Amino acid sequence: MAFKFNNSHWLWVSAAIILADQVTKQLVVNHVAWAQRIALTDWLNLTYLRNTGAAFSMLSDMPPWGFALLGCAVSVGIIVWLRRHPTGERLVAVALALILGGAIGNVIDRVTRGFVVDFVDFHIGTWHYPAFNVADVAITIGAACLILDMFVAGRRDRAAAKAEEGTA
Repeated sequence: MAFKFNNSHWLWVSAAIILADQVTKQLVVNHVAWAQRIALTDWLNLTYLRNTGAAFSMLSDMPPWGFALLGCAVSVGIIVWLRRHPTGERLVAVALALILGGAIGNVIDRVTRGFVVDFVDFHIGTWHYPAFNVADVAITIGAACLILDMFVAGRRDRAAAKAEEGTA
């Protein structure tokens, strides 16, 4: 039996996310001083921050290698899920590719820097959303796509069940 990787054509999405994430982070590191705020609009700053924790700086006392290991485990799990997933269900495949690209982008930071570079600072007045990066955006959009797919699949399943009842 030959090894077949379903949905491998979606890995270009992951590669594009990794590239965009790493390029933008390096630009920030090279051109913005740590903790410097550059106002882009009334509600958006470019700010170079170092996140040693997970989402919203949770678990900031965990060592970088712990996050790297966790990110690698998640990435392997996503690749297995993507491989086993039916090729016709594109929304899930795109969602998984986005999450994979974001996870690997942040793992690269953990391994090479010991922290994740965050730089997008969204705020309203004095309230600031926790800073984030391209990888975080990809993970969030991917998760939203998975949630959307659950609703769409549930609706599709109910419609199929109803149609089946009508023919029985």
